[in-house]
Amino acid sequence: MTTVTAKDSVQVFYKDWGPKTAQPIVFHHGWPLSSDDWDAQMLYFLGKGYRVVAHDRRGHGRSSQVSDGHDMDHYAADVAAVVEHLDLRDTIHIGHSTGGGEAARYVARHGKGRVAKLVLIGAVPPLMLKTAANPSGLPIEVFDGIRKELAANRSKFYFDFASGPFYGYNRPGAKPSQAVIWNWWRQAMMGGANAQYDGVKAFSETDFTEDLRSITVPTLVMHGDDDQIVPVADSAPLSAKLLKRSSLKIYEKFPHGMCTTHADDVNVELLSFITA
Repeated sequence: MTTVTAKDSVQVFYKDWGPKTAQPIVFHHGWPLSSDDWDAQMLYFLGKGYRVVAHDRRGHGRSSQVSDGHDMDHYAADVAAVVEHLDLRDTIHIGHSTGGGEAARYVARHGKGRVAKLVLIGAVPPLMLKTAANPSGLPIEVFDGIRKELAANRSKFYFDFASGPFYGYNRPGAKPSQAVIWNWWRQAMMGGANAQYDGVKAFSETDFTEDLRSITVPTLVMHGDDDQIVPVADSAPLSAKLLKRSSLKIYEKFPHGMCTTHADDVNVELLSFITA
């Protein structure tokens, strides 16, 4: 397997496909998945001649199942280790959900001189948790519930999560794909339970406000208005306002897992933004 060693000796798995001389696109996956969740996008952009790179977050997929470092600062530093190892420049970073937070923190803290553009899809910034300063956020009880179900029966919780709100399969008239559900479950079960448990705090309680304010590269913010995981009203429009050079695209009836359920629409939109 292709891995890079992070500063604290964690082995971070990555994929690196396509011509080494082509413009690179780096994909950041959501919780609790792996780089496999980007198959539809990586194959599409590989076919367009781009160099496509994606890693498994520490504790997830094929990366080291370590006991610590499951926070956004370490996530972003691990991305920097991959980027520097491959010496990627003029790079497009695309993050979904938790990966959107990771991508934003990477670009803000490590990406100077290397990043051309950023895309946030169904992403967790600016802040998911309800606080005095973020009154429309989700209450801590929501995230405590996720942790409780994960600890009680991770396998069942992940199957139910993929079968219902993640892809909008719980909506009237929806046609669930068992292959998609089982692929989500497969990815989730590859990771370490401790990393995924700690990751709930990372994606829900991290405030990305200052990261977004400091980002100067063109950024596309994409979100489905039927996202049941990261509610659109408290995420995408607020991120777009904080970013210096943003474009906001809200998609009617798209679920959180829009990169899979509406891959063709997402890929065309991404290509248009990248080539603009």
